[in-house]
Amino acid sequence: MIMSTFPLKIVTPDGLCFDGEAEQLSVRTAAGQVGILAKHIDFIAPLGMGQATIYTEGKTRKAACIGGMLSVLNGEVTLVPTTFEWAEDIDKSRAQRAKEEAERRIQNAKDSAELELAKAKLSRALARIKAAG
Repeated sequence: MIMSTFPLKIVTPDGLCFDGEAEQLSVRTAAGQVGILAKHIDFIAPLGMGQATIYTEGKTRKAACIGGMLSVLNGEVTLVPTTFEWAEDIDKSRAQRAKEEAERRIQNAKDSAELELAKAKLSRALARIKAAG
């Protein structure tokens, strides 16, 4: 079965990560997981911290996707994340070390600000680990 496609552009502060046709996009927004298919209604949402999955040309690509915005306008989808790392580019051992360090900081946090920062670092590390598989 041939699926309909839509134009998808992924742009970060570091540059263009993807510009092409996609069959589906699954991404975590601040309100939860969202799936985008061709002919989706106009939509805008802030991105959360998690995994983005792009289905294109019969293949699946995963990435860690953190912060930013998602926009669907007139059938064109634009993902503008603060951080976007393709799974194959993630250093798994570095992500694991970051997870362990964040867990240590959570245990040793002296105040709520320190605790919240450590929790955010843990969420980021977990998103990278999940995307990397």
